[in-house]
Amino acid sequence: MKPKVEFRFSEIYDSLFKENYSYEKEWGKYPNASEIKNYIKKIEIKWKEIGNLILKEISDISGLTWQEDKIICYVIGKTIPFSDPLTVPVYEDEADYIIDVITHELIHQIFIQNEGKLKNYWEYIGKKYSKENPVTKIHIILHAIHKTIYLKLFDEARLKRDIEWISDIEEYKRSWEIVKKEGHKNIIKEFK
Repeated sequence: MKPKVEFRFSEIYDSLFKENYSYEKEWGKYPNASEIKNYIKKIEIKWKEIGNLILKEISDISGLTWQEDKIICYVIGKTIPFSDPLTVPVYEDEADYIIDVITHELIHQIFIQNEGKLKNYWEYIGKKYSKENPVTKIHIILHAIHKTIYLKLFDEARLKRDIEWISDIEEYKRSWEIVKKEGHKNIIKEFK
């Protein structure tokens, strides 16, 4: 089963983030409801072009199956993206960057949906990378899968852009270093 991703704006949900927004200097002005809804229309067009392929690749590469037939992706003004509930902000950067962010969060989603099957794997990773931060540990396999998707569906330049853009997040930077050192194919093989 391949889920349908539905992009949604919730005024109530968005207001929780808007009321506590204090990053205008770093992230810019908080978008209003109309701007967010227009952004959703742009995401839907982009997602329609490639979304089903991304969902298929996440499942095929990971060897995991989607357990839900619909995934709601909330789009709000400004926040860090997260996977449960799947939530992404409005980005004013490159138009395709949002697709990369959604892909990252959907890889987390397939892990969440298969939590019971992954218990032994996470215990193994906990021991193998015992000196690494928990966020780094989780992102090793995630970045290995995402790298495969970048190289299969997009290109190396897009992969490099992602690695560069998130390099200020130490745990992500470290997990990408491990993926480079050990090889994304080897990490995925070990995962399966």
